[in-house]
Amino acid sequence: MESYRLPFILLLIAASITPSHSSATPCRSNCGSLQIRYPFGTGYGCGSPRFEPYVTCNSNQLVLTTHTGSYPITAISYKDSTVTVTPSAMSTCNSMQQSPNLGLDWASPFQLGPSIILLLSCSPPTSSLTIKGSPVCDPSSAHLCATIYTCPAVVNLGLPLFPPTNSCCVYSPANFNSKGELDLREMKCKGYTSIASLEGSPTDPSKWVYGVTLKYTNGGFDDYYMNNKCNTCEDSGGICGYSPPTNSFLCICNNGFNTTMDCYNNYNPVQDYEDALGSSTSLSTWKIWLGLWVGLIFCIAA
Repeated sequence: MESYRLPFILLLIAASITPSHSSATPCRSNCGSLQIRYPFGTGYGCGSPRFEPYVTCNSNQLVLTTHTGSYPITAISYKDSTVTVTPSAMSTCNSMQQSPNLGLDWASPFQLGPSIILLLSCSPPTSSLTIKGSPVCDPSSAHLCATIYTCPAVVNLGLPLFPPTNSCCVYSPANFNSKGELDLREMKCKGYTSIASLEGSPTDPSKWVYGVTLKYTNGGFDDYYMNNKCNTCEDSGGICGYSPPTNSFLCICNNGFNTTMDCYNNYNPVQDYEDALGSSTSLSTWKIWLGLWVGLIFCIAA
């Protein structure tokens, strides 16, 4: 009995001190050049479960996906709760083209933000353009139409150089239709552009920042208690995430362990046992640990 008990005990001890946490996590604090913080995430289980179906990190590019397409996210303002997307089919001063509809899903946490949307190459005169009987063009901003129509790329929309500005509309206040779309065909326009910033150069469209600014509302943990937990998690170097299927809060630490609080204590077995209740990975780990220690105690007692 004594001849095999010691090697078995040593085997159990060696197994118990071998790292048992996940060696890789899809959750990262950046996607390309963008810093990623709650409510956004870089993979399943990261950030807020309310945002995960719409925002993903694909090949180091953060992307917003809706029923009308996928759009690169080029800027995030966590202070203002906005993101800027740059649809590939959107016109700019350097490149104008016919565009498909732009849309958002009604169930998503996004809505149109403070962008300046210009409808291009519309059936003139745009002063008569109405939606449900209401005019949609802002005549006080018509100078922006005259400015962008100085871009030589207008010929790609079937317009002559320096076309008449009555085929352009500064859409204000911009809105989506009942399908959640900017319906260009319904408004009889070929293209659109969206200006995120004039960059202090209202008469030089080559310097404008082009993109559609979207407002977002916080995710599934946006009550006071959960927001505080997320702030503490991020302050400790962790990444806020969630544990399916209950979507309970997780703080994902660099060492591969998930906790329900923060990463200040690095690895706390008691805290990780709590996480096991909501994490299948942690649960499997704790089954192994429990089996090893039970076996060790049994061998010692035998």
